[in-house]
Amino acid sequence: MAEALGDADGVLVVDETGFLKKGVQSVGVARQYSGTAGRVENCQVGVFASYASRYGHALVDRRLYLPKSWAEDADRRRKAAVPEDCAFATKPAIAREMIARCLDAGLPCAWVLADALYGADTALRRMLEERGQPYVLAVRSNHTLQFLEQDWQLVQTDPATVAAELESRDWTALSAGEGAKGPRLYDWVRVSLGGSTSTGFERWLVIRRARQDASALASFLAFAPAGTSLAELAGAAGLRWTIEECFLRAKDDLGLDHCEARSWHGWHRHMTLVMAAMAFLARLAADQRRLAFGKRDKPSPNAAAA
Repeated sequence: MAEALGDADGVLVVDETGFLKKGVQSVGVARQYSGTAGRVENCQVGVFASYASRYGHALVDRRLYLPKSWAEDADRRRKAAVPEDCAFATKPAIAREMIARCLDAGLPCAWVLADALYGADTALRRMLEERGQPYVLAVRSNHTLQFLEQDWQLVQTDPATVAAELESRDWTALSAGEGAKGPRLYDWVRVSLGGSTSTGFERWLVIRRARQDASALASFLAFAPAGTSLAELAGAAGLRWTIEECFLRAKDDLGLDHCEARSWHGWHRHMTLVMAAMAFLARLAADQRRLAFGKRDKPSPNAAAA
């Protein structure tokens, strides 16, 4: 995928998806929240990483989330062939490993994106900042924020409180990318979080508001190169949908959720096979896009003569 889709403006996205199951034998199955179902269900949950650029998007890593009820049950682990060195890990911890692996492999990445489950993880944000890796990570409206004002006064607040104190002139209408019906317009604002950062970087709280409903807010923590515009942050935040598109295509077209294997290795092999098929299709589409881009950017003979 680095060869097929790699681009300096590419983004790395992490998220989880659920696989509904019956019974208790399939590895990692438990009563847990499934974003797929939108409620607590008997299911497996996998954490995935995807990569997206102007050439396309595809899944690039995967790992099954192993609940504590499984991680601490030697008999169930043995029956499902869970490796001995596989200990319990939270979903954000799994995401940190995946992101580090992708970046270490040289995947060109302008932004790391994730939803609030991962955005709230201090260790993930610290790891990315230590690597000088820009990110736009969603957080909940009640996420605790602490930052210093210009007079060195320590402020503790949350995104919902910050949004409530803003005036109408503070918001700017910007696109979060193209949708099925054209640009997805929202009102946006950002507030500097100050504090010391790596040289050449800034921290921001970014808030998005629906234009038709002022109470519909989404909040993000951003770590960006100095001089990055609000429009660029909004555009990056709007690319998180690409992993949802990957899940949709992988399940509907390639059978990502049709795994009947019960073992740890069986689950990962099935996901890897589906991801390989997705990579093959993404490569074909990327090659076609490169040809189209080349034709579009090539000057016409009349233009050259002029």
